[in-house]
Parts: sequence; C-alpha cells; structure tokens
Amino acid sequence: MSRDQKFFDMYSLVIGILAAVSLAIYLLATKVSDLTEGVYLRDADEYKAAIVERIRPVGGVYLPGEEHAASAPTVETPAGPEPVATMMSGPQVYNTACLACHGAGIGGAPVLGDATQWAERIAQGASVLKKHALQGYSGSGSSFMPPKGGRLDLSDAEVEGAVDYMISESQ
Repeated sequence: MSRDQKFFDMYSLVIGILAAVSLAIYLLATKVSDLTEGVYLRDADEYKAAIVERIRPVGGVYLPGEEHAASAPTVETPAGPEPVATMMSGPQVYNTACLACHGAGIGGAPVLGDATQWAERIAQGASVLKKHALQGYSGSGSSFMPPKGGRLDLSDAEVEGAVDYMISESQ
C-alpha cells in the first residue's frame, strides 16, 4: 500500500466520522425540538400578545386633516414611606446649628459657657433672646445673628429649646 493510499484512507475515515457526528447532532436537535414544541405552543397566544405589545409603535403619523386626541402622559409615583417628623432637643439643635458660631464666637456670638459674655444678654430676658434667635438680630459693631441661626428648617420650638439650653449652660 502506498503512502498516498494510506493518507486517502485515513482522510476518508475522518470525514466519515465527522459526517456521522454531524448527522447525530442534527437528529438529536430535531428530537429535542419535537419534544419541546408542545411546551411553547401551550402559551402561544400569550407569547404572541407579548411580542405584539413589545414591538408596537410608540407613536403614530397622522396626515393633514386627520385629528386624533393625544392621550395625556401618565406618571406613576411610587408610594414611599411617610417621613417621621421628630423634634430635636435643645442640645441637638445647638450641636447641629448653633455650635458653628456660638462655639467659637464668630460674628460677635457669645461663646457657650462664658458667663461674662452671656450676663448682659441674659439680663434682657429669655423672651428677648428667643425673639432675636427666631427673627434675627444685628447688634452694634460686627454682632450679627441670622434668623434661626441660618437654619430656617428648624421649628420655633426647637430654636427656643436651643436658647434655653444655651442660657442654662452659660449662667
């Protein structure tokens, strides 16, 4: 047997095996397709309706003279949890809003705990201090107090609680 004949025989054998494997894969795919076809046909109407809904046009083209009422866009807002309104205590308000100025004396603000700076103010009365804290105050020189310390989101009761706290800490 010649070398060419050996090569040809080997080549034919490999091609034959590949053809047999391809035929087996084809037959297996056909069998699986036949077995699963009924599963998809059961929901064929729902499947087709889903496809039609998915590929339907978003808008339409109308020729002059044709009138169609445009539907109003609808926006759905998700229902979120109700926010819980909590009132901060005097020390909490002081630490979040008042500390910036009353902790270092910025803008002529009396420092918390310094009785000499607070004595004259406390002598005016708590109602005057609360009024200045709520409505703001521009004193002599560089003394300045913005309304509610610049935190307009605070309630009047929260600001008054902070004033009471500062008075009690500075006497």
